[in-house]
Amino acid sequence: MTKQLWLNLPVKNVENSKKFFSALGFSFNTQYGNSPVSASLVVGKNVIMLFEEASFKSFTKTNIADTATNAEVLISIDAESREEVDELAQKASDAGAIIFAKPIEKDGWMYGFGFTDPDNHRWNVLFMDMSKMPGKA
Repeated sequence: MTKQLWLNLPVKNVENSKKFFSALGFSFNTQYGNSPVSASLVVGKNVIMLFEEASFKSFTKTNIADTATNAEVLISIDAESREEVDELAQKASDAGAIIFAKPIEKDGWMYGFGFTDPDNHRWNVLFMDMSKMPGKA
């Protein structure tokens, strides 16, 4: 059974994407997928492969979605606290991200925000206080 999921995202410029995500505090695995046209973004125990558009298109054999006007995916990552959500929101803003949803509490147990990266991929950062989740006692 497959145990790991890798997302692959098209980017216009790998170096720009690496600078952006590094500014948010993420790291890159330089042992694989590290080339002038690709990078391995590490998010927790997961990998998101960033491929320059021409390389991405060679794998998918399709056009790339216009993320300026369409959302192709919402990538959600967890945060360990409300403070971490706020910290990432500030880092994302400082790095030039568009914050499409400012940090806010939802349903009494979730706290998060949303941003777009330099290629307009949408990201959601969320802290979930499971002790306050409805139905949990």
